[in-house]
Amino acid sequence: MMTNEEILELSKKVCKNTLMETLEIEFTEVGEDYLIAKMPVTPKVHQPDGVLHGGASVALAESVGSMASYVFLDTEEFFIRGIEISANHLKSIAEGFVFARASFIHKGRTTQLCEIKITDEANNLISIVKLTTIALPKKK
Repeated sequence: MMTNEEILELSKKVCKNTLMETLEIEFTEVGEDYLIAKMPVTPKVHQPDGVLHGGASVALAESVGSMASYVFLDTEEFFIRGIEISANHLKSIAEGFVFARASFIHKGRTTQLCEIKITDEANNLISIVKLTTIALPKKK
């Protein structure tokens, strides 16, 4: 089992040259059953009226939920893929940071269900997301 520091270091490594790097998503905290990432809210992730784009929130949620499945399951044997996501956007934000905390509702051998709460720096709930991932066997 990897240490928390190893998990955070791995997350930096696997995010190179990906959407996560483009959106400046940074994994910041890992616990026994959760993973947290943050993303800056800048014009790069705004919709035309100057607030956080829902698609950027969903990208953040899928990134942290998929990474949680990746680090908490046996990825030597499996690929992790998102298969369904649903989001409710509850509050807007124009600047600062948002934080996504992924925790498991169900951690099965084949499918996993994560709840991802996205909050602002004052811990206001911005979005709540459910993500289903699947573990697919790697070809030998």
